[in-house]
Amino acid sequence: MSWIYLLLAGICEIGWAVGMKYSNGFTKFWPSAVTVIFMLISVILLAAAIKTLPLGTAYAIWTGIGAIGTVIAGIILFGDAASAGRILCILMITGGIIGLKVITK
Repeated sequence: MSWIYLLLAGICEIGWAVGMKYSNGFTKFWPSAVTVIFMLISVILLAAAIKTLPLGTAYAIWTGIGAIGTVIAGIILFGDAASAGRILCILMITGGIIGLKVITK
């Protein structure tokens, strides 16, 4: 169950990062409120996951999911560059996440 909590926490991290962009520096109420809600949910789920998962593994995977998802969201939603270098970096982060999952009991 901890891995599911961690996955959901990472997805919520993507949600708050995207929400922060829409909040325009916390100057728009509803996007700001949604951002804070995603932040809270993300941290609560991470806390639940680290009850049984190693801290370093869980934190690295949580931030990795957030980083990958946020880069992809930026490309899709905000027209950020989708260069070969960025895609290569996403693939390297993905490899690190998979590696940490595989070697963690």
